[in-house]
Amino acid sequence: MSEKLTIAMLGLGEAGSHFANDLVNLGVKVIGYDPKPLRKLHPSIEVKASNAEAVQEADIIFSANLSSVSEEIATEIVSVIKPHQFFCEMNTSGPEKKQKIASILASSGVKMIDLAIMAPVPPKGIMTPLLASGEYAEDFLAKIQSLKLDISSIENSKIGDAATRKLLRSIVYKGIAAVVCEAMEAGEAFGMEPYIRGQISSLIGGNNELIDRFVEGSKTHAIRRMHEMEAVIEMLEAKGIDPIVTKGTRSNLEKLSFI
Repeated sequence: MSEKLTIAMLGLGEAGSHFANDLVNLGVKVIGYDPKPLRKLHPSIEVKASNAEAVQEADIIFSANLSSVSEEIATEIVSVIKPHQFFCEMNTSGPEKKQKIASILASSGVKMIDLAIMAPVPPKGIMTPLLASGEYAEDFLAKIQSLKLDISSIENSKIGDAATRKLLRSIVYKGIAAVVCEAMEAGEAFGMEPYIRGQISSLIGGNNELIDRFVEGSKTHAIRRMHEMEAVIEMLEAKGIDPIVTKGTRSNLEKLSFI
């Protein structure tokens, strides 16, 4: 690697801890913060006492937190971040919230990137496909090029464009998963699981393992995906669309979160 990067990881939950550990293995110096760091971390990761402390030495800042705290984090760090740094907002929220974060950080001169996580983080970790948008997206890709991550950018884009694409995609993928979950539950209740599994399989190219991944993934990540669908609902309603199916997907994930 031609350049030793220092990356701050704000949020060390499922996604953040995977990213942080993998980045260390790629030769990156990783500094992190999480108010409740529960995941196992590589011993070389420097866990700081606050978001503001974690970002000060970083070339790149990854913020992989809940959407509900993203504005608060931006407010916390705005006085200490610098124009030479890249701030990558990775939370699952709609374009309007990404733009609000950009406005909070604008006075710092930091190069903000709307960086969307486009697939489940396990099993690929930091090699999960990422989509970048914003004025500095191409500069960011050049900065991180040596790591050879799976990152693409949207040409001539603005903050919020990556988030919009991620949430539009989620209507499809999370919606299909909700249908599969409900169909499998019904098949089991009627004692006809092999039949309903065959019906689903005929629509998804005979991929029986994918059915199990839809069901197990929806259960395992129900709370996070529920928040994701809430962001979709907010985005669609802002466009005057009544998201009937997406509301059903959100309700299905809420039910699964109690299982």
